[in-house]
Amino acid sequence: MKEKMIDAFRNASGGLFVKVEKADVGGSYQQLEKQGVALMGWADPYMPDSSMPKHVEDALVDAIRNPSSAHYTAPIGNQELKYEIAKKLNSYNGLDVDPVRNILITPGSDSGLYFSILPFIGKGDEVLIPSPSYPNNYLNISIMGGTVVPVPLHEDYGYQLIIEDLESRLTSRTKMVILTHPNNPTTTVYNRDSLETLCRFIIKNDLILVCDQAFEDFCYENEFLTPAAMPGMFERTVTVFSFSKGMGLSGLRVGYVVCSDVIMDSLYANAVSVLGATSTASQIALIEACKDPGFMEDFRKSFDFRRKAAFEIINSIPNVTMDMPESGFLCWVNVSKIGSSTEIVDYLVKEAKVSVNDGINYGTGGEGHFRVVLGVYKDDSRVIDALNRIKAALTKWQDEGRNQR
Repeated sequence: MKEKMIDAFRNASGGLFVKVEKADVGGSYQQLEKQGVALMGWADPYMPDSSMPKHVEDALVDAIRNPSSAHYTAPIGNQELKYEIAKKLNSYNGLDVDPVRNILITPGSDSGLYFSILPFIGKGDEVLIPSPSYPNNYLNISIMGGTVVPVPLHEDYGYQLIIEDLESRLTSRTKMVILTHPNNPTTTVYNRDSLETLCRFIIKNDLILVCDQAFEDFCYENEFLTPAAMPGMFERTVTVFSFSKGMGLSGLRVGYVVCSDVIMDSLYANAVSVLGATSTASQIALIEACKDPGFMEDFRKSFDFRRKAAFEIINSIPNVTMDMPESGFLCWVNVSKIGSSTEIVDYLVKEAKVSVNDGINYGTGGEGHFRVVLGVYKDDSRVIDALNRIKAALTKWQDEGRNQR
């Protein structure tokens, strides 16, 4: 039994006994804050500052004081919240769903993502993952005994999908494609051509698409399309959503999954065993957030300002580049011309007092890059100051000739 556990979780080190640089977690990572390091690798809006609007806070406090908050909600979720979600899905995502039959509330989108994959993947099954991609996409498949098949995304093609890259990796064992859309870490918003190409590929080869749309709320210049709303796709797509990124309510731990009746029937049947029930009080607070989401516009303005400032600052560093972020509050920096991304990330902690995410965590295409979370801190000036410290450190790195090593 011990050997089986070790094998299943062989790639799941979390920093308890060893130092691990994963995207968002690990005790050693949190220790850096005590050393005065800016934690720009934690994708939690305005962390550690307040991000909860007053009407949501009031609803949460009232819910906690209500005797019902000490008790379970149904494992499939609060029905009133699901009705509010259905309205949003219709207006923003182009999905006309039955809130009773097609929505499942989860304790955050990470658990929803795992739960969405679980019914389909077993030992030996292959999963295509356009990469770079969210680290948990790879880890979930490994834990389930499946095989990750990275599909490289090309920087010089804007990280959009290319059909030949998908087709050349298809085998009789391929069961699924996992797409993070918009992409984390590259921020890419997949365009209509990419998504139509992907949908044709999935339908033709009778595959399942699991689409993680955690960063969907803030897309800037580019059109955002939901794959599940495209022709022929709803019945073969499981879409995972989050309240953490767009609403800045990460600590409430609420996400949701949307899919067809056939798939949802299996998920509903197993929700109590795998997910349990999402926090009763958190769900009540999210009802008010959904009814009055206007506070998100202030987030959008702040993140838009920051992405443009990051674009100017980072691209003013010799031999370092980044594209304008297309979504969310991240930026993806290319340092391949000046050295190893792992060495550079370590150097930034020491020299700039800024912690960012090494691109190697995001799979194929990640080496030579690092991810910066621009959404941290309430004060824009703190983010700009940290970016300028990164610039000074990377300039010094090159002046000292480290890029020649």
